[in-house]
Amino acid sequence: MLATTHRRAILATACLLVATAPAAAQSVEAFFSAQPLTVIVGYPPGAAYDLYARLLARRMGEYLPGKPRLVVQNMPGAGSLTMANHLYNNAKQDGSVIGTFSRGITMLPIVDNNGVRYDPLKFNWIGTPSGEVSVAIAWSASGVKTFQDLRTRGMTAATSGPASDGSIYGRVLNTVLGTKIKTVNGYQGSAESMLAVERGEVDGATSISYSSLLTAKRDWIDNGKIHILAQHTLKARPELKDVPVILDFAQNEDDRRLLELVFARQSIGYPYAAPPNVPADRLAALRKAFDATLEDKEFLAEAAQSSVTVDGMTGAELQALLERIYATPPAIIERAKNAMQPG
Repeated sequence: MLATTHRRAILATACLLVATAPAAAQSVEAFFSAQPLTVIVGYPPGAAYDLYARLLARRMGEYLPGKPRLVVQNMPGAGSLTMANHLYNNAKQDGSVIGTFSRGITMLPIVDNNGVRYDPLKFNWIGTPSGEVSVAIAWSASGVKTFQDLRTRGMTAATSGPASDGSIYGRVLNTVLGTKIKTVNGYQGSAESMLAVERGEVDGATSISYSSLLTAKRDWIDNGKIHILAQHTLKARPELKDVPVILDFAQNEDDRRLLELVFARQSIGYPYAAPPNVPADRLAALRKAFDATLEDKEFLAEAAQSSVTVDGMTGAELQALLERIYATPPAIIERAKNAMQPG
């Protein structure tokens, strides 16, 4: 009788240990096969961020242990700040949820901490499928042919308003690199800005998405109707290898760090992150699957059909870039903030 009671006690203890074993002890394959992987998008359906998410969702599960289904959910609000705060503070931290939000969200704590409830360096970065290269352009008849011309003769540039990338980048280039760009506000979006350039209302534009140029105005490039003066990014696009990257014009290391701070978000593009505290083995599986998806033939074919580029960074590369940006000396950060401000 005593032996039986003893055996029952041992069995009960074993069952208790199994029931209370930490989730991290579960195999990666068992974890991902038991539930879908949720991908939260900080924008409504139809936005570029949403398009990338749905392309990834169709293929990434094939490269995760357990081959889970990926479910895309949209959580728009405050330029995706709502979603970033949710992912950091409220989403499950077990590897079952990842999200994508504005590239500017990664830099927001440096520029304006209002409403920010996350630490960019504590997100678990998965990677980005593509950077976003914007370019400074001048209409061929304007007489502006090179970036140096922006320093000597200057140009007028179409923008939507003082808070637009075109206006911000123009102010930064004028302050840091000595250009003479005069922004003309009031054009609603890139389509109106490009029309203003074509009509000769302005000389060019300080910041136009190169992808938009390829889609909407490919003949401008093919027929030499514009001069591409500089690439606003940290990494040149292969087909623009003869066009200087904006960092090439820095006169010293401080100016280079300032420009890197301002333009890093272009290279960050369409970032994906998991919340803090995700178990290391699950994070490694997510990163590996993400990287493999970016090389998947079906994914690349669908991306090409959707006219989106695939030229991104791994999670480790994204983490390293953000650590460098957040290590920028305070004096340089203050210079950058002043340069970006209107007036």
